[in-house]
Amino acid sequence: MIKSNILGDYSKLDIKVKPLIKKILKNVCKELKIKSKHVVSYIFVDLNNIHDINKEYRQIDRPTDVISFAYIDSSENKELPYELGDVFICVEKIIEQANEYGHSVTRECAFLVVHGILHLLGYDHLEKEDEEVMFSLQDKILENLKIFR
Repeated sequence: MIKSNILGDYSKLDIKVKPLIKKILKNVCKELKIKSKHVVSYIFVDLNNIHDINKEYRQIDRPTDVISFAYIDSSENKELPYELGDVFICVEKIIEQANEYGHSVTRECAFLVVHGILHLLGYDHLEKEDEEVMFSLQDKILENLKIFR
C-alpha cells in the first residue's frame, strides 16, 4: 500500500487531484503486487520552481514536467524503503501538454503521477529495453483506470 502526501497549489488544474492520485497508487500496488506500506510525496510546483530544480539537480536549464527524487536510489536487498521519495510536477506543464497532445488535463496529470512513482520504484527509460518496460507498465496502469488519450 502506498499512501501520499500532496503539497503545492494545483487549483489551476480544475480536477480532483487527491482522489486521482489515491486511485493511481492503489492500481500501481495491485499491478506490481506491492503489499508493504510506503509513502510518496507529490509536490505541485510552477514553471519557475521546476526550472530551478531541473537546473540545480540535473544541470538542464529549462522547465520540465516531472522530476522524481528517490530517498534511496538502490537497495542491496531490493526492499523498498518506507519513504519512497518526492515527485515534483509542474502544473503549467500539465495544462500545456494536455493541450499539445490533445487529451484531458486528468489524463496528463495521471500520466505524470504514474511516471513519477514508477521512477521511485526503480523503473527508468535510459535504455531502450528499460523504456519499453516502463512505458508499457505506464500504459497498462492508465488503461486499468480507464484513463485514455
